[in-house]
Amino acid sequence: MSRISIEEVKHVANLARLAVTEEEAKMFQQQLDGIISFAEQLNELNTENVEPTSHVLSVKNVMREDVAKEGLPVEEVLKNAPDAKDGQFRVPSIIE
Repeated sequence: MSRISIEEVKHVANLARLAVTEEEAKMFQQQLDGIISFAEQLNELNTENVEPTSHVLSVKNVMREDVAKEGLPVEEVLKNAPDAKDGQFRVPSIIE
């Protein structure tokens, strides 16, 4: 017996806004059933002494130090600005 019905496949396709034919629904049912079977095999593994992990490899201190440093010169920043005045970007007014 299949672990997922054709109606469930059609429901998920509808939620994803996918139009599926009857043949496609049957094919997806078989494929999804295979995926579910494979996932169920994982439940048979003994994981009693295995610590939960969020990464396969140990990841430590992957962020660089947050060090304050000199920014770009104002002239460099405003070099490609479409409109600038007194060292600032000029933008169209949105408030009357």
